[in-house]
Amino acid sequence: MRRTWLAAASVLALLVGACTGGGGGPTGPTGGQTGGGGEIHLVMWMGYTPPPPVEDSSEYLSIERMVKEFEAAHPNITIELQYVNSDNALQKATVALQGNKQPDISYQYGTNMPQLATSPKLVDLTDLVSDPAYDWEDFYEGERAVATVNGRVYGVPALVDNLAVVYNKDLFAKAGLPEPTNDWTWDDLRAAAKAITDPQEKIFGLVFPADASETMVWQYIAMLWAAGGDILNEDHTEAIFNQEPGVRALTTLVELANDGSLYLDYQPDSGKYGQLFNAGKIGMVITGPWDLGGFPDVNYGVVFMPSFEPGGSHETIAGPDNWVIFDNGPERVQAAWEFVKFMTSPEQVLRDSLDTSHMPTRASVAEMPEFQEFFDKYPGTEVFVENLQNVLKARPQIPQYPRISSALGQALVSAITGKATPQEALDQAAEQANGFLAVPA
Repeated sequence: MRRTWLAAASVLALLVGACTGGGGGPTGPTGGQTGGGGEIHLVMWMGYTPPPPVEDSSEYLSIERMVKEFEAAHPNITIELQYVNSDNALQKATVALQGNKQPDISYQYGTNMPQLATSPKLVDLTDLVSDPAYDWEDFYEGERAVATVNGRVYGVPALVDNLAVVYNKDLFAKAGLPEPTNDWTWDDLRAAAKAITDPQEKIFGLVFPADASETMVWQYIAMLWAAGGDILNEDHTEAIFNQEPGVRALTTLVELANDGSLYLDYQPDSGKYGQLFNAGKIGMVITGPWDLGGFPDVNYGVVFMPSFEPGGSHETIAGPDNWVIFDNGPERVQAAWEFVKFMTSPEQVLRDSLDTSHMPTRASVAEMPEFQEFFDKYPGTEVFVENLQNVLKARPQIPQYPRISSALGQALVSAITGKATPQEALDQAAEQANGFLAVPA
């Protein structure tokens, strides 16, 4: 899903200030409370809007259903749903923490976790998820990585996606090309993009972002990982994206651009690439399952990201989001965990996927016979679900990452537009990144 980046430095400053706040008393923040007779009222922030219209409210209705079922089974616990735009959830949480008015449960982007983890009010869930009955290993590896900061688990997966290649079957046929398979390579993609490209008809083989944003960077990162590289070294003290795998990945994009096969999208979040894809002007789009509903005019297929060598890695990237719990006293923390545990159980993940088109956050759910209904209801999602096995890593869960991403994005644009060689551009970005890493967060 698309990610809106906040100014990390200002958000972090707010969180550090919030760390000095006092704990919640018997009457808790934002209206939540532990009343007499063991009654517990929880406040939950989520970014889903209620009906009307019902057809646009499936995510809210799914959460509401789970709340009602949980409350029926736990009559001493009530849960109040409050809408908070997910793009603003981190900033709103920092302000709430300053006034000790934090909710009990909140939906947060995975990229928010490093900042949130600086607050002692964020509950460390490491021991809770380690309970064998919860089966933490059932969540995909990349999801678990995003929920973890400095070796501690601070969230559980709420939503997962991934990147694959969506291609226009008719343009492949027009160019006399066989459709790609899940074992294809970047050489295969480059050859196909070149064959599909028709300058006179203004048809391009592949679209790629060119605005230096995180939208651009995370598509490149999937290539970087598949090439065998990484963004930073293991202890996050040095940038290594300028090593051979990173140069190889960026060189591939430069070659596509030099071929004339690459449509550079300078406003990737404006939706223009979708319009062009629908109009038959682009052969391939690197995107996620959220975009499929926006391609009504295309006879499309979906295939894994290419590997760099035959039989090599088809590693992809995801932008998992998390449910987090804030500390408003032990009774409310325990009640909040009981609901989060219920909400992320295999049975509830299955029902939520069927009701909303969400990818399953647990591997076991994708193997359930009942999950076949998901593919019947949401055509084109089969490859994206299978592709979850290729989600193995997370972007660095450190506060400096947004600045590193910005430097890397500028390097990508510089190389693709011919202003620097891939090595030069990445070396300059790595030098900037190392400067960011040298300053304690």
